[in-house]
Amino acid sequence: MDLQLTNKVVLITGGAKGIGAAISRGVAREGAVPVIVDRDAPAAEQLQTELQRSGATSHVITTELAVAGNCSQAVDETVRLTGRLDALVNNAGVNDRIGLEHGSPEKYVESLQRNLLHCYNMAHYALPWLKQSQGSVVNVSSKTAITGQGGTSGYASSKGAILALTREWAVELLPYGIRVNAVVPAEVMTPLYRQWLDSFPDPEAKLKNIIGKIPLG
Repeated sequence: MDLQLTNKVVLITGGAKGIGAAISRGVAREGAVPVIVDRDAPAAEQLQTELQRSGATSHVITTELAVAGNCSQAVDETVRLTGRLDALVNNAGVNDRIGLEHGSPEKYVESLQRNLLHCYNMAHYALPWLKQSQGSVVNVSSKTAITGQGGTSGYASSKGAILALTREWAVELLPYGIRVNAVVPAEVMTPLYRQWLDSFPDPEAKLKNIIGKIPLG
């Protein structure tokens, strides 16, 4: 499939593992240059080695995106390394199970920092370069934003806000020719999803219950 990504520079937050790693591999297969932004340095370097062995060009930036200044630096470093920026994929996040009953105002704010605020920050700092390239923004939301899950107020509200920001940015950035879209995954067996399952008393029973609600199994 030719997605017309040859030589395009795609910055992917949380790009070293799970859905982010799949995106990094996918854009590399299409001839693009993934910039893997992740706080897990060993995982990012391992993925970069894998991509290099396949003949792809990629870059790694290790940082913690909960700090706004680090988002700015990640964009600056991307442009320093590649000279351009064609797409931003806001993927980083974690279902941290900060709920209403079993949570606190402080933990809720921390969840928003982990799952929402960096999306705005990354897009804000990337915008001047995306205007130059008439690039794209892809925000990774979650089905929890639509269906709810229970016990994960911070994550669910962050993902709901990401859907709202997607619509808002699509309108605001239309004059610049920048497309903004969201992806809404349901269950995906990533390392973080496996970690979430393992937090239940009977992980396999929980997984069986979830799969039983998927119409196609």
